Amino acid sequence: MSFHEIRFPASLSFGSIGGPERYTDVVTLANGFEERNTPWRHSRRRYDAGVAMRSLDDIETLIAFFEARQGQIYGFRWKDWTDYKSCPALGEIAYEDQIIGTGDDVTDAFQLIKTYRSGETSYARPITKPVDGTVRVGLGGDAQQEGVHYSVDVTTGVVTFAHPVNTGVPITAGFEFDVPVRFDTDRIHTSLASFQAGEVPNVPIVEVRV
Repeated sequence: MSFHEIRFPASLSFGSIGGPERYTDVVTLANGFEERNTPWRHSRRRYDAGVAMRSLDDIETLIAFFEARQGQIYGFRWKDWTDYKSCPALGEIAYEDQIIGTGDDVTDAFQLIKTYRSGETSYARPITKPVDGTVRVGLGGDAQQEGVHYSVDVTTGVVTFAHPVNTGVPITAGFEFDVPVRFDTDRIHTSLASFQAGEVPNVPIVEVRV
């Protein structure tokens, strides 16, 4: 897939609207009960960047970014200001934030994940675009040093250890992350008159699988 490892200007994504989307097939049976199924294992995010445009300079920056991505051709990174850390929104990242795996004496590479919990149910979201320099990793409650004990591929979110992790040892991580997205349109429709009148362009953004 064509993807540019560049982040949409964070100052322009701040104030945008959006969030997770699911796809569910609902069939109502003759007795009134329902059957619900989904072909999607993971949710995906949708956003509208247009509502964050505050000035003509913002519009110019948006158009330059759009042209460089050739519309929908190239994906890019997006900072979701409502959900971009492994810890709670007002917390500080720590290496114990998320459990990403358990050692088995064989495996040396683990995917970053963020787990969402509600009651007894949880959902594990793969994190494929961690922010460079923010990843913290721990083994069995002990902090590890990047470049010595492990390395991180910030284009895939895979943590690779220098040696396979011992059996039963919990592997934890904390991090900031971006969402891999693309423009969900091939046209940016703007006009000076409408913008000065308070109307903002519609700039749909959709998450992509990487």
